[in-house]
Amino acid sequence: MLRLPPFRHLRPNNVSEAAEALADHPGESMVIAGGTDLIPNLKRRQFDASVLVGLSHLPELQTISDNGEIGIGAGVSLRNIAAEKAVVKSATALVEAVQQVANPQIQRQGTIGGNLCVDTRCNYYNQTHEWRESIGFCMKREGDICLVAPGSSKCWAVTSSDAAPALMALGASVILVGPDGERSIPVSALYQDDGIAYLTKKPDEILSRILIPKNDGLKSTYRKVRRRGSFDFPVLGVAASLSMDGNKVSAAQLVLGAVHTHPVSVDVAQLLLGRTLTDDRLLAVADAAFKAATPLDNTDLMYAWRKKMVRVEVRRAFQDLATRAN
Repeated sequence: MLRLPPFRHLRPNNVSEAAEALADHPGESMVIAGGTDLIPNLKRRQFDASVLVGLSHLPELQTISDNGEIGIGAGVSLRNIAAEKAVVKSATALVEAVQQVANPQIQRQGTIGGNLCVDTRCNYYNQTHEWRESIGFCMKREGDICLVAPGSSKCWAVTSSDAAPALMALGASVILVGPDGERSIPVSALYQDDGIAYLTKKPDEILSRILIPKNDGLKSTYRKVRRRGSFDFPVLGVAASLSMDGNKVSAAQLVLGAVHTHPVSVDVAQLLLGRTLTDDRLLAVADAAFKAATPLDNTDLMYAWRKKMVRVEVRRAFQDLATRAN
């Protein structure tokens, strides 16, 4: 049986106090809300945290608003997001993404903030401490080399969030609260090219809210590839959004998940804007996505097959959006 390490649990009165608690315990504190990823990682000794700052009781993180834009508190469960009418209407990709996270039990417990900040994954890292010790630790935890690419100077653990590509395709932003106040950044700016330091969020900042602009003409979708139809993390995520002006494309976004250390935006505007969605156009978009995807042999299924599936799923995504737009 894997047991949790000892820790103190703090219960702040608001998000600002929570950020201050993180700042007061640098290097030894983490936040906990749903805990669906944090708790297993603590048990496997992938994280060190002697202080856990609780967020699940804070009302300011539990609300969804619809005032010109959709605001979602970071503590809202994935299940409640999928049931919110305003989100279903304006952010289909997000609904489809959260409905494919893990299984119904985790969707009920897990939060949108947690999914956005979920740890990167790798076959050599997401194992017990004893297993990792037996083969030699990797640089993501206790070692000094990347076991996926031993000649690399960086960690190649792969992004594993379903919500991140969807929100990026929707043009969403996040509010980060720290001891010095709050700031807003696009969801795309939350991530960076590093399997270890994969977030640009500061250690003493808390992701408090997600803001999604409303565009009634925007259609969006999210497609996920995994071995099983439930529970598994993505080995490929495809988030796409599309607006049409008559029979021509007026706006388009494409974001790939689980093919790099961070979600990958593919520049499809030059291929689609002002054009009709012909088969040749869709093939060109699929080819662009294929070139941008760099899956490695550090998650489930063969990486060469996963790369081939990029073409397939991107084309399916835009075919689906074209049907919805008509």
